[in-house]
Formats: sequence, C-alpha cells, structure tokens
Amino acid sequence: MKKFITVVGARPQFIKAAMLSRAVAEQGDIEEVILHTGQHYDHGMSEIFFEEMGIPKPKYNLGVGGGTQGAMTGQQLEGIEKILMAEKPDALLVYGDTNSTLAGALAAAKLHIPVAHVEAGLRSYNRKMPEEVNRVLTDHMSTLLFTPSHQAQETLASEGITKGVHFVGDIMFDAARVYAAQLAEQGSAVFDALELPPGGFRLATIHRQENTDHPDRIAAIFGALRALAAEAPVVLPLHPRLGNILKANGTFEAMTQGITVIEPVGFMDMIALTKNASLVLSDSGGLQKEAYFHGTPVVILRDETEWSELIDLGWAWLCPPVAQADIMAAASAMEHSKGDMNAAPYGAGNAADLILTALKDTL
Repeated sequence: MKKFITVVGARPQFIKAAMLSRAVAEQGDIEEVILHTGQHYDHGMSEIFFEEMGIPKPKYNLGVGGGTQGAMTGQQLEGIEKILMAEKPDALLVYGDTNSTLAGALAAAKLHIPVAHVEAGLRSYNRKMPEEVNRVLTDHMSTLLFTPSHQAQETLASEGITKGVHFVGDIMFDAARVYAAQLAEQGSAVFDALELPPGGFRLATIHRQENTDHPDRIAAIFGALRALAAEAPVVLPLHPRLGNILKANGTFEAMTQGITVIEPVGFMDMIALTKNASLVLSDSGGLQKEAYFHGTPVVILRDETEWSELIDLGWAWLCPPVAQADIMAAASAMEHSKGDMNAAPYGAGNAADLILTALKDTL
C-alpha cells in the first residue's frame, strides 16, 4: 500500500487535513501518516481541532513552536527530515504557506520525495510576508500542485509551472459544507453563552505580524473596534501572539475596552460566530473565505489579499489598517452587504476527493 505523510502545524491546516483524512478513510487503498510540527502548540490553537473534527491523532509531534522565522523553520526541517528517512513515504503533502509547509517541502525535495501542495498558486506579491516566501518556494518544489481557484492556476502558468497542476477547488469549502451541517444539529456552546443576537454583532480576528508588530496599526485597528463596539458587540477571539504583545506593552485593558474578548475557539464555534455576524474584520487569509462561504461580508485588514476574487464579487473590502477612519468607513460600506451569490470561484466542495484521486493516480 502506498503511503504519504501530511505535515500540519497551524489552525487552518488542521481543518483542511480533517477533510482529506475523511476522504482517506472512505476511499482506502492508501495510508496517511500525520506529522504535527507544533507551530500552533496550545490547546486552543491546536488540540481542540483534533478533538472536535475527528482528525486522527498525529503519529509525530515535533513540538517546534515559537522563535524566529529561521530558527523555527530550521528546527522543523531537521525533525521532518529524520521522520522522512525513517518512514520512507511515497509522497509528502503540505498545506498553505506556513513555516511548516516550507520545511516539509524542502525536506522532501532534498530526499527526492514527491511534494504535493494543497492551496498552490496563491500570491500576495508582497515578499516582506514570510507566508509569500513560503508559498512561492513550495510551489516551485512541488510535483503536484492543487489550486483552489482558476486564478491561482493562471498564476502558476505565468511562472512557468504547468505540469502536475490540478484545479480542485478550495478544500475549506468542503469543511464549510460538512461542519455547517453538523453545527445545525449540535449547536455552539460558545455562541449560546455569549447571548449574541444573530446579525447584531461583528467578529474580528488579528494575528499577522505586519499588524501586531506595528503599534500604529494596532492603535488604528483597536480604535475602530472600540468605536464599533459602542454601537453593537464586537467579538474578538484573541490570538496568543496579540495577547502577549498587548500585555507586554501594558496596553491590553485600554486597547480592548468595550470589546468582547474571548479565548481562541474551535472550528465549529468559529463557524457559528462567522455565520451569525453582520460583518467580519480580519487579517486572516482563511477567514476571508470562511466568511464568504457563510454569506458574511468582510473587511480585510491588510495591504493586499491572495483572494482578490472576493473583492471582485463584492464580498470583501481591502482596507490597509493605517487609520481608524478608513476602517470605520470600510465597515460602514460592507456591513450587511451581499455580493454576487451565483459565482462559484472555489469549486464544488469536493476538493478532498479530487486531491486524493490525483495523489493515488500519481503514486
């Protein structure tokens, strides 16, 4: 039986891996070994996803989280290489654009093990972002490249990458469909506990270094969130990095005054919050699409986005978070708005099956 290793390390990758692991269990004829680098290592950012989504427990956990970009990637690379040499898989599969993704791809490529990249072809064209460097390098090392959109496929072609490219759609769309149905049956304890009126609150998430490491941007973002919270509740699941920065600076209480700050939540609770919010404000790449999947408009608090089709379809507003007034204006323009409901830019919600079929055919 052929065997592949899946490398995961961060929240969005756990969700995507759950969909592929489900397809592996249904189709059989191939073995999956899960390797967790430990990039997200606390319960709220990691373990809860394995528990509530039925993801097989990782066979390996490197426990490599924190540190500088180079140190983290280097330690992950060393640990993954040892496991690859012991397991001798037929392929290695990576998701997205984290340090875990690059480390896995590089370790496999050096050992002449085929690399399969899920979410290939995305570009922000901002090389200051570690994620952009990771995704570009991973694409150019990959044997199989699974694109979530036709635009991503065109991007790869413009870089001379045409062999092994498969448009499969966005595997997060698979997850949105499966777990929204599950949520309808079991509900969300977190959402119920907050006693939020459906459509009567905003949801915010902030975690990217380009925002968290710049006090002027954090001031603009939180100024806007506090102003919005004076009108209607603003819920902020607090990313550990952002919380640590605010506490270290002694600004946590002042920045978050009036905002409903909660611990990081699992995927099911996040679906409930996203689906019922009137607006999402976020610098997350994944949450942009999750909001779209559930019919909620989003203000993207970044200078650029890899998901420009959301803007073209009227579901998102790109707002560099440099001034509170700009964020407030974007929120006012987007709240309760509905974009194009008929477009299907991310496939049909069967990406996991298409990925696994292509992987088995190649091996």
